[in-house]
Amino acid sequence: MNAAAPTLTPTTRALAWCLHLLVIGLLALAAGRAVADGEPHAGLKVASAVACAAVYATGPLLPSIRCSRRAAALWLAAVGVVWLVLLALSPDAVWMAFPLYFLQLHLLPRRAGLIAVVATAAAAITGFAAHQRSFSAAMAIGPALGAAVAVAVVWGYQALYRESEQRRRLIEELTATRANLAEVQHTAGVLAERERLAREIHDTLAQGLSSIQLLLRAAERALPDRPDATARHVEAARQAAVDNLAEARRFVAALTPPALEGTTLAGALARLCTTTSTRHRITARFHLTGDPVPLATAHEVALLRIAQSALANTVRHAHAATAEITLSYLGHHIALDVVDDGTGFDPGRLPAPDPENGGFGLAAMRARMHALGGTLTIESTPGHGTALAAQLPLTPPADTAPEARP
Repeated sequence: MNAAAPTLTPTTRALAWCLHLLVIGLLALAAGRAVADGEPHAGLKVASAVACAAVYATGPLLPSIRCSRRAAALWLAAVGVVWLVLLALSPDAVWMAFPLYFLQLHLLPRRAGLIAVVATAAAAITGFAAHQRSFSAAMAIGPALGAAVAVAVVWGYQALYRESEQRRRLIEELTATRANLAEVQHTAGVLAERERLAREIHDTLAQGLSSIQLLLRAAERALPDRPDATARHVEAARQAAVDNLAEARRFVAALTPPALEGTTLAGALARLCTTTSTRHRITARFHLTGDPVPLATAHEVALLRIAQSALANTVRHAHAATAEITLSYLGHHIALDVVDDGTGFDPGRLPAPDPENGGFGLAAMRARMHALGGTLTIESTPGHGTALAAQLPLTPPADTAPEARP
């Protein structure tokens, strides 16, 4: 019966039934007393009480009363008219004013409901005074106090209901926001993992396969005139395949790169220079400056991968005779410099990464440095070689790191 609330909760449904019972009880009381006391016009009073009950009973049965303010107002007006007739016949009808207050406040807009309550209270006071043939302040206290209590109760309930609805909507919004945030975090985690895998594949498997390809081409060129050179190139390609297979297995198992097992970062870089000089027609030298300090695994992996990628680019593209790798411990930072005397290039005119032709190396290097809070700079001029500088802040060593395991 509450037009202000589209759905009835168990609490509001129980309150509505209590109101119905109260109305029926008060009407039965008025009719019963008229018959029991043998009052004049008792039959007319009973008929008026029955008529009032019948008009009141149509409200819960008509769906339009719950959905339309206008229909609710018309129904309340009909109930009020029949009640006024009963009030004119019996002083006991004055008690019906109390449930009418609640109906008017629930079903009508706030201002209209307040006006209806005041009018109902005035009618109750006037009707009771007419039956008593006198008027005193005590006659006005009961209906007025009942009206005040009804206004306080209904408006307080409505305020609590609005607050409850706001809280419910807030909870729904928070739940939806949390679900969206979880989805965004999941998507970001998937993208980050894909980027990490792409970097690892580029810096390990792709570079190793590229080295094998270069060695096999050199062996092909040495055939059939230089069998010794061919054998050396094939043996180097075989060893590169073995190393690459070890990288792939450790990569799948998400373990530390084999080059860092049992040695330091400086040792791994020195071995990288030696291996590159042995397999390719380039002289790669390693230099260490400063006092080495323990590094986090993620930092060691990142610097080693950058050195591998930079040296592989030098072998494939620079046509350089020498390459210098320098690892410098600079107090609060560690720096890796890779310098070659190759053909150089224009850093501003690099092609976009292409699945067919590569070009992911520099982007992967920058992503590694950015993930660890470091910087990567490249200086190169066509015909004058290339210098790559990577710098990372020194942090305490960690057992696990995002670069070392997924």
